[in-house]
Amino acid sequence: MPNSKKTATERPAPERRGELLATAAEVFAAQGYNATTVRRIAEEAGLLAGSLYYHFDSKESMLDEILSAFLDELWAGYDAVLAAGLGPRATLEALVAESFREIDRHRPAVAIYQKESRHLAALPRFAYLAESQRRFEEVWLGTIERGAAEGAFRADLDARLAYRFLRDTVWVAASWYRPGGRLPAEEIARQYLSMVLDGIAVRE
Repeated sequence: MPNSKKTATERPAPERRGELLATAAEVFAAQGYNATTVRRIAEEAGLLAGSLYYHFDSKESMLDEILSAFLDELWAGYDAVLAAGLGPRATLEALVAESFREIDRHRPAVAIYQKESRHLAALPRFAYLAESQRRFEEVWLGTIERGAAEGAFRADLDARLAYRFLRDTVWVAASWYRPGGRLPAEEIARQYLSMVLDGIAVRE
């Protein structure tokens, strides 16, 4: 009976897996998860559909790896910001900057997360998406409320409305941002922060 386990030389190279995941992410982002077939991903990767199963057991597994990698990196960055013990304005600035870094690194994954996370979170395999959304709101809304309480932000603004405005203003950028464009992610983050925190009207 042949050994069903892959040997070290037979295992897919990590680099190739990464390339296939990047291709799958682009297809999922463009076509939507439900509309994307394994055959379509394989075609974009220059493979036969059957060959893709050598690397992944399902398109669900591919999506899981794509979203997990993005969220793991996002939360590592956010946790570092929160551990720094900054004031509310500096914390908000750092969260926005970190968010744009993740959009730069994981733009297709961010687009998928934006469009698909609500219905995916109902699936057992993707239950972590709901927890991530809860933590995200807790961090951002908590920072805004702390800033209002400490006099760093206007106390007359509705904190939850401000949170939703900031959240959507930042993350919708994944729909148009392209790495290597006219402005780097760091400069876009700086200008977003300038507009959000200081406005766009000329000061008299």
